[in-house]
Amino acid sequence: MRVDLVPAEGPILEQILAATFDIWHEGLDARAYRRYYTAQLGTPWGRSHLHRWALVNAGDVLASAKVYDFAGALDGRSMRLAGLGAVFTQPGHRGRGYARMLVDRLVDRAAAEGADLALLFSEIGPDYYLRLGFTGVPRSDLTLRVIESSRRGAPMTLVRAGNENDLANAADMGRARSQSSRFKLDRDRELIQFAIAGKRLLAGLGPPGAREVQFFVAEEGAAAVAYVCISTRGSTWTIEEAGDRDPAGARLGAILQALIARDPGVVRPTVRGWLPADFHPPQIEVIGRSPSAEVMMIRPLTARGVPDRPLQEADVLYWHGDLF
Repeated sequence: MRVDLVPAEGPILEQILAATFDIWHEGLDARAYRRYYTAQLGTPWGRSHLHRWALVNAGDVLASAKVYDFAGALDGRSMRLAGLGAVFTQPGHRGRGYARMLVDRLVDRAAAEGADLALLFSEIGPDYYLRLGFTGVPRSDLTLRVIESSRRGAPMTLVRAGNENDLANAADMGRARSQSSRFKLDRDRELIQFAIAGKRLLAGLGPPGAREVQFFVAEEGAAAVAYVCISTRGSTWTIEEAGDRDPAGARLGAILQALIARDPGVVRPTVRGWLPADFHPPQIEVIGRSPSAEVMMIRPLTARGVPDRPLQEADVLYWHGDLF
């Protein structure tokens, strides 16, 4: 049987979206689920860095996955990374090794095109991908508490809604923050725009009020000096990404205090997310830590992609909003 690796477009994409809807719809209806994916492809970063591939036999989809083309660095070496996401075998073709065949073909293709490292996040634990040559990288899901002022009022910090003009400053904050990290993405303006746009699309296409996305900055001298993007569902806030020119993160903490102080009478939110190991805003307390539900895994594709030593959690700077 001939099995081809082809771009997932047209009827092939429709087969994939119909089959994956039940497990990855995120509360969207079928029409919104399709719009969510196509709208991501319409962003500047998505157009050139996000692709979907399928294994097919005579037009019949066997397995499929997304591939994200990232720039990043490992142990001081700049490199390209192939992010593999949404690996899925069509229900009628399971148990025949097509997912493994797909992953192998995709990483071979990525290596031939200059990628040094493959990266994925497993929702099914590490065992399957360990057998495919991937190695786990420790990550923790954090539960956080924002320490409020004893006056239960907003701090004296100028906080406003963020906009497109703030993204370059956000990228600068991220690059400064990541200098000591062994493993990181190069989060330029377009990648940050893609990440925030994806959260906004998910909120905008879903049921009214089910989700909200908040993007706020602290401003000094007409420039953003700290920022945060938060997804909210009910009383749960997820910090998707954040930054602060202050290494201690005090202005980020002030933004969070200001957001909570807007509604002094409501129940305080449960705040979750990932934070860099050296990022400890004084207004934020870690009250819970557990192994991440999404297991980060890497597979070197060249000698440059081999870590100098095993990666630990403190070595990695990766935001929750960059999950794929």
